[in-house]
Parts: sequence; C-alpha cells; structure tokens
Amino acid sequence: MLRPVTDADGAPFWRYAARGELRVQGCADCGALRFPPRPCCPHCRSFAHAWHRTAGRGRIWSWVVAHPPLLPGYADLAPYPVVLVELAEAPRIRLVGNLVARPGAPINSLTAGRIRIGARVRAVFHDGMPQWVPEHRS
Repeated sequence: MLRPVTDADGAPFWRYAARGELRVQGCADCGALRFPPRPCCPHCRSFAHAWHRTAGRGRIWSWVVAHPPLLPGYADLAPYPVVLVELAEAPRIRLVGNLVARPGAPINSLTAGRIRIGARVRAVFHDGMPQWVPEHRS
C-alpha cells in the first residue's frame, strides 16, 4: 500500500487520520476552513491556523472508476471507484478517496452501478487512510 508523502502543512492531517479523525485546517482569525492545508488563509491572509474535527459526512460530488495501467500495488484491484466528496459542514472542501462497501473492505468492493452523484457518505479509516462508505438512512 502506498503511504502519503507529507509536508509540514499536511502532516497533521495524516496524524489525525491515523487516530481515526477527519480534520481540516481552518483559519484561527477568520474561521474559514480550508483543504488542502497551507500556511496562509486564502480569505484573510492570516498565518494563524488550527485543525478542526469534522463529522466526516458528505456527498459524492464526482467519481471515476480507475482502470489499468496503474501503480503496481493497485493494478490487481482494478477496476475500483475513486470519489470526490463534498464535506457536509464545509461545502467548499472536497476530498478524494476510495468508496468501499464497509470499513476495511477492499477498494474494489463496490461496483460503479451502486454509485450516485449526491449520495451521502461518511468517512471511515483503514490503516490510517481515510475512505468513504455509503451512509444508509434508517
């Protein structure tokens, strides 16, 4: 499995993910949430920031199905879906990830026929990596 390459701005995201938390960076002055993490707020230009825990819920904004050729560690799992999720509490933030049937399921555990734009999803974590699962209404 590939591991993320981190920089000083993004390293906290991965530390929180390893603990099973989906956090995004926010401005400590104007409060605007942002992703990807960066040193300066794009809204007010402040360098003050904090990490905010999210509920980890959102909607599928877009998606694709990855097919070979891929990186060697993923070629045997293809085809598999990759989604772009718009966070419910911060609609300007969209995160890329795998859509899986259940926590810990392989990245090819859902077929394209089950994916819908606007479908509700929630974040889960497997081996420190955020993934998305369909959120079923009760």
